Amino acid sequence: MLSVLRVRQLAIIDELEVVFGSGLNVLTGETGAGKSILVDALQLVLGGRARPELVRTGAPQAEVEALFDLGDDPATLDRVRAAGVEVEGAELVVRRVVTAQGRSRAYVNGHLTTQSQLEALAAGLADISSQHEHHRLLEPSVHLDCLDAFGRLEGRREALGDAFVALEAADHALTEARARVSGRGEREDLLRFQLKEIDEVNPQPGELAALASERERLRYAEKLARAAGEAEEALYTRDGAMLDELSTLVNRLEEAGRVDAQLAPIAEALESARAQLEEAARDLGHYARDVRVDPQRLGEVDERMHRVQRLVRKYGGVSGALPEDAEARVRDHRAAAAAELAALGSAEEQITALEAARATAFAAAAGIARAMSSARREVAGALGTAVSAELVSLGMGGASVWVRVTPIEGGRSDLQVDGARLTAGGLDRAEFLISPNRGEEARPLRKVASGGELSRTMLAIKRVLAGLGPAGLYVFDEVDTGVGGAVSEVIGRKLREVARHHQVLCITHLAPIAVYADRHFLVRKDVVGE
Repeated sequence: MLSVLRVRQLAIIDELEVVFGSGLNVLTGETGAGKSILVDALQLVLGGRARPELVRTGAPQAEVEALFDLGDDPATLDRVRAAGVEVEGAELVVRRVVTAQGRSRAYVNGHLTTQSQLEALAAGLADISSQHEHHRLLEPSVHLDCLDAFGRLEGRREALGDAFVALEAADHALTEARARVSGRGEREDLLRFQLKEIDEVNPQPGELAALASERERLRYAEKLARAAGEAEEALYTRDGAMLDELSTLVNRLEEAGRVDAQLAPIAEALESARAQLEEAARDLGHYARDVRVDPQRLGEVDERMHRVQRLVRKYGGVSGALPEDAEARVRDHRAAAAAELAALGSAEEQITALEAARATAFAAAAGIARAMSSARREVAGALGTAVSAELVSLGMGGASVWVRVTPIEGGRSDLQVDGARLTAGGLDRAEFLISPNRGEEARPLRKVASGGELSRTMLAIKRVLAGLGPAGLYVFDEVDTGVGGAVSEVIGRKLREVARHHQVLCITHLAPIAVYADRHFLVRKDVVGE
């Protein structure tokens, strides 16, 4: 139920707060006073399109805030939560802000929310029947919704939607598998080529780093050998080498240490250093003699590095500097290619399994759709009779309504059931047919109904569906279009009957309707200064 509607700087409204009650709330007032602005405000707060012209002239922004009392109905709370809105308690505050530039923000219980969430929320909170909604009544998709609501088929329709989603998933998986098989020969050839190319090179972990180090040694072999040889010569092999002089110093200090014991540790330290230097000199000699200037080996290393780097860039997803795990990336690609090649080898078995899964999903969806189609045809007659009876009491005694249920044509042959196209909503399209006068041929509502007839037909449908729909609030904006006299009093009674099951907000010019209000609001506008 809508408890409070607060409007600021919208159209000609500077600031307004309206407290609504349960039952039938009626708004009356002169033409142009601004009655429909409240409907515009409610539509805006429930996800309607934000337009800059809605903002009052000179104001930076317009703001609409609505407080809904959700009651203790679990189904209502579930519908609200299904829209992605968390609810604490039984109250819901929805706020919409529109700037003069046309940008908008929406908040639900103080949290920013999206346009799609607002629209999903509106379906469970309010049903607005405006002149725009009169035109929506001409759309066959709306007729199918009315038929399902009357027959309480929403649960089946939801189950069909889930089954259709499962069918689409199975169909997609099968299509992908068949596409892989259709190009399997080329794909297998490519995978085998990649495996052969990687195996021929067979890069090892850390190989690029080792090759880079060896390459540098080979490039500077002469320089390295000369540096090591000169160091060995200075330390060990030439006359007057460092080690010879150090040996002499050690001998002298050892002799002196026999005189003064404080020198003995120093002599030992120098002897240890001399031994380490001697070992280093021998290592330098071995290094200098082992370093070879080998242009052939340098070429082999360059070639190996090139082949490994080429594999890394081709299969490792590397375009810039090579990472440390470059070789591992190539091995990962090889493992994936080998797994895919093995899977392609068993593709026929996979397709057989996927075909079976798709057939099962199709049979499940088709079974629900057939049962739903049968139920719709049974319900269609009762809905037409009920709406016709309501039209009699609304002054259209000669009118009769039928609901025509026909199969949906076209589409893929493998998604057809008994010649009808299978969709998430079933196999059927529904359309209201009306014969406004006795003896006239029934024709689609969109072709024969006048404005007044549309208003009364909409009210008749809402009256028939009262108590079945999810909305807690029904809004009728000028549902009395084109009627008067005794018919207007009947409309008033019908609105009161709808209000027994739902909160109703009605804008009207007719006293015979307004008299049935539980709460009556008079709308007027005043001119102050400019």
